[in-house]
Amino acid sequence: MVAGQRLAPLLMSENHLIAKDLHLVLKSPPPWQLSGEGIILIFKFKKNWVENFGLLPKHLEGKFKGGLGYVMLVNYEKTPVGPYHELLIIPGKFRKIKKQAITKIYVDTEVSTQNGRNNWGIPKETLPFTWEKEQGKDIIQIKSGDQVIFSTEITHSGLSFPVTTSLLPISLCQIWNKVKYYTKPSGYGWGKLAKIKSLDLDPTFFPDIRDIKPLLAMKISPFHIKFPEPTYGDEPF
Repeated sequence: MVAGQRLAPLLMSENHLIAKDLHLVLKSPPPWQLSGEGIILIFKFKKNWVENFGLLPKHLEGKFKGGLGYVMLVNYEKTPVGPYHELLIIPGKFRKIKKQAITKIYVDTEVSTQNGRNNWGIPKETLPFTWEKEQGKDIIQIKSGDQVIFSTEITHSGLSFPVTTSLLPISLCQIWNKVKYYTKPSGYGWGKLAKIKSLDLDPTFFPDIRDIKPLLAMKISPFHIKFPEPTYGDEPF
């Protein structure tokens, strides 16, 4: 590749690019409109478990305030940066302001990782996923190298019912590179009751939820969600 070809993307007025490890990643600023399908597991995590096994970042240690926790597995079919898969955990609320935080999250495209970090301070990491769909069943696996670090089989059935973020509100405060990002996503979809048939994971990569029964499990398909532009502030911890 000649120098002119290598520099050509940088000269395109409509594309902004992030350079990382010699890769050029398309920058897509908020707001984002996303759609797809996903699985939500709702928990009430105990403080002791969150503090000892939640793989919290340093700035959240000792600051857990309770509330509902979520584990989400998402198959984003339409986003501003293309389709991708995602696994995340929101243990609950933190700090005096009692905002939620995504404390561990994996996606399978680098463009999602870089934009998630830069747009909303979400600490995404990139690992390959496989997501197989059968009638009434989702089989999901995540690897790090040759090692399977998360695998689950989840079934769903029954009548569909409406689900919105007014019923399951999310109000995030994320810290990335010493910047606080406050974001309140909004969305809606159609849910069915779900059940975990099998679950295995490596607790060095993701909090060990294997022995914790969720309060509720749902398969949401389809869903539509908006991630707005965040606000920034210095509210006290």
